Amino acid sequence: MAVPDNSPILTSEAMRAAEVACAASGTSLSELMDRAGAAVADTAWRMAAGAPILILCGPGNNGGDGYVAARLLAARGAPVRVAALAPPTTELAKAARDGWNGPIEPIDEGLAPAPVIVDALFGVGLTRPLADDLAQRLRRFADRRILAVDVPSGVDAVGNHGWEPPLAADVTLALGALKPAHVLLPAAQHCGATLLAPIGIAADRMIRTLSKVGEWLPDASSHKFNRGMMLVKAGPMPGAAGLAAAAGLRAGAGYVVLSGAKAAPYLAIIAEEAERFAERLDDKRVGAVVIGPGYPASDALDRDVGAALEASKPLILDAAAIGTALPGMRSRRGGVSAILTPHEGEFERAFPGLSGNKIARAQAAAADSGAVVLYKGADTIIAAPDGRVAAAWPGCAWLATAGTGDVLAGACGAMLSRGGDPFDAAVAAVGWHIARAAHIGPGLVADDLIRD
Repeated sequence: MAVPDNSPILTSEAMRAAEVACAASGTSLSELMDRAGAAVADTAWRMAAGAPILILCGPGNNGGDGYVAARLLAARGAPVRVAALAPPTTELAKAARDGWNGPIEPIDEGLAPAPVIVDALFGVGLTRPLADDLAQRLRRFADRRILAVDVPSGVDAVGNHGWEPPLAADVTLALGALKPAHVLLPAAQHCGATLLAPIGIAADRMIRTLSKVGEWLPDASSHKFNRGMMLVKAGPMPGAAGLAAAAGLRAGAGYVVLSGAKAAPYLAIIAEEAERFAERLDDKRVGAVVIGPGYPASDALDRDVGAALEASKPLILDAAAIGTALPGMRSRRGGVSAILTPHEGEFERAFPGLSGNKIARAQAAAADSGAVVLYKGADTIIAAPDGRVAAAWPGCAWLATAGTGDVLAGACGAMLSRGGDPFDAAVAAVGWHIARAAHIGPGLVADDLIRD
């Protein structure tokens, strides 16, 4: 039940709609609860390895999943106990509780712990933090092995708020589909290892986890021009542009030109004077232009971004180039294929006042700009103007160092220079970036990403 690539991510409202659609197609909600409870029981069985299990049940359907799991675990001979916060309040949860033949203990100060705690208290419908007295009671179990059903109780499943749960999970079992909390900070860091239990709910992948990078790699028929020609415009800090240019080669571009730099990090990269930039923009072989790494706001940046927009070349815009390009991007919405790569501060400056979680804000920015928005961070989100979203969690913590964003811009250029969908190119670039960082591991600096 490990989370596969391309797994759907559903909001609470979308999950309820998917459940209704499932019921309309002939699968009852009680059957879905039985499947969910069975998945919880299987996971708890493996985590406990024969040790006692305590299931904490809430009053809603999340608690109902817990009662089903308890019944199935008891049938296997597992030493399982149930404690309830309150009587069930939904018909499904009431039926599930009636199927449990054992005692039900109160969740109070006298509740004895167990080596494995199943948190089936509150699911994705929670709209406020847990009450202080309940949180205090639950914290007594924080040193045990915690399995959260769908989401840890007390986190905001939507990802709008930074509520901290009293029981951070060692394992979170997502039922039917992932939720925003599983891929957005700070909630994702409280979920532990997130597993996906497919319980028969059909969900589209408009919002999904990262897919594999393999389809963007060169094949046996490739040559340097059909692998893509990438143009990088250097600014006053050419080292950053050099990182982007070298990353373009490493990520699969067949040909890289570094304009405005006296030297290139590799002999295979063509370094030429800035005066030739306009000429290169007219080169039909150029499949993508990268502007922004090491290039602060200035009249020169305005001129170079304006020239690139006028040339209608596919663009990767980073750092100050994002804000510089946005007026032109909006006036040409849909007319220029582009990927914007802001980190948090750059995003706020370029798209102030947006509300909602990181997914919603990225979608709004993509629709506003007409470009793919690669919203960087530990919980990177990639959004397309048509509403598609990919979430890259977990990434690689070693990427939190200077220069790695320049490398990512170059990887985006490599993928986009071959033509095709900029959203897919950005997804492939992020996948390459994370995979390369994970391969290098501890102590990574940005230069490592472009070396052998």
